[in-house]
Amino acid sequence: MTSSEMRLRGASTSTEMPLGLGNEMAAQAREASLRPSGIEAHGSSTSFRSLGADSLVVALLSPFLALALGSVQRVLLAIIIVDIPFQFGTHLFYREDDAALGALGGLSISATTLALAGLYLGWLLRVFGNRYSARRAGIEINWPLLAYFAITTLSVFVAQDVGLSLFEVCLLLEACLVYLFLAGTIRTREDVAFVVSILLVACLLESVVMIILRFTGMPSTIWGAPTHIHIASDPKEGFMRIGGTVGSSNFAAAYLSISLTCAASVLFTNLGRWYKWLATAVLGMGSIALIFTFSRGGWLALTLSLVLLSLISWQRRGLSLKAPLAVLLLLTLLYLPFHSLISARLFGDDRGSAESRIPLMNLALRIIEDHPVLGVGVNNFTIAMGSYVTSEFREGFLFAVHNKYLLVLAETGIGGLLAFLAFLGSTVRKGWQCWGFRDRLLSPLALGFAAGLVGHMVHMTVDVFRGRPTQQLVWLIAGLLAAMCRMRAAPANQDSFASIT
Repeated sequence: MTSSEMRLRGASTSTEMPLGLGNEMAAQAREASLRPSGIEAHGSSTSFRSLGADSLVVALLSPFLALALGSVQRVLLAIIIVDIPFQFGTHLFYREDDAALGALGGLSISATTLALAGLYLGWLLRVFGNRYSARRAGIEINWPLLAYFAITTLSVFVAQDVGLSLFEVCLLLEACLVYLFLAGTIRTREDVAFVVSILLVACLLESVVMIILRFTGMPSTIWGAPTHIHIASDPKEGFMRIGGTVGSSNFAAAYLSISLTCAASVLFTNLGRWYKWLATAVLGMGSIALIFTFSRGGWLALTLSLVLLSLISWQRRGLSLKAPLAVLLLLTLLYLPFHSLISARLFGDDRGSAESRIPLMNLALRIIEDHPVLGVGVNNFTIAMGSYVTSEFREGFLFAVHNKYLLVLAETGIGGLLAFLAFLGSTVRKGWQCWGFRDRLLSPLALGFAAGLVGHMVHMTVDVFRGRPTQQLVWLIAGLLAAMCRMRAAPANQDSFASIT
């Protein structure tokens, strides 16, 4: 099927897509503006006043009605996805000293915040505009996520610094809204393909930015945009660690490892050549960008994710080995030019970088021992650790513990950690469940998302991951998997993507 035929078939089914609803509301508004409104009954004077009032109402409501249009909703969703790596926004009430120790230093206001406001307003307009429709969608409650959010919010009451806690609660709420929107509005394979394509485009753009930074260097912002770039250089080690616009190099590596696994999974689907060429470009450019982060945890996460994806896919009877071999060949070709730098990073002297995490873990364990049930309050680890600092930190590295699980346990207690693990586990389980559907589009993508999350879960044992990029990406994937799990393999004559080769 050609791309033009694909678009036509996709358009023919757009009325079934929640993201495409709302056009009838705009039509009703246009009809209201053209209605005679009693011209003959009340005379020309009254009719002109009525027509003017209707026009004023339509003019005032038009921007809000536009938010219900499917095309506008897709643009706003694309903004949220692109904003994951590029981080357009700022922090209000920013506290530099706390941020320097690993806390979330301010209230995040970003392009995602504004886009979410537009998406939910448009969603409400569609719900009220179609309140008598038979196709009312229910949203499955994610109990582990709800429990994690509730426990995190309750931890504010035991926090020494309530302001710091509220910063992270607001960020978590934003991530939950991203999850809820995708879980509630993604209904068709065309929706899934759209989200995946924007994820790939965003990763490709970020990878290009990181590669350019490696060879040229740039100022702290790009073209004056409300985003920042991150480069850490160490002349003694002989390399620069590139974080791009994502954040630290470890944050960038986590983003890339998940996105690259998603790109690899596209090669196993029945999507068309355009998607697979895009995925190949992402694998090539993204792998180079990942090398430039010099994040051993990121390299390990990607390796584990790709091994899981390839082995599980290969075990399925009748599946060709071409896609796994192509991924392996591409990564091998990319490794060869950088093998000396990679070997030096993996096996050379890291000047105590790994060992410096051990005292932080011991510090976290002492905090957990004193606060096992409620924790010290979300985003308050850096506040509480002052009472637990020992002599080994006089000249050592003092920061929030480089282990996400210990951080959650110390800040929210055992209940928070169990809920967090249950959320991650249920998300991976949804990916595995969707893989069992044997759908030529959904199953490989779901397996790729699940494998990427497994790799990221391993990566979380060696870093904080408190910021917005990785959290927003994981929550977005969780929402997408929840939506994909509700789908079943449609017959070929009902699926506009079923015959794409």
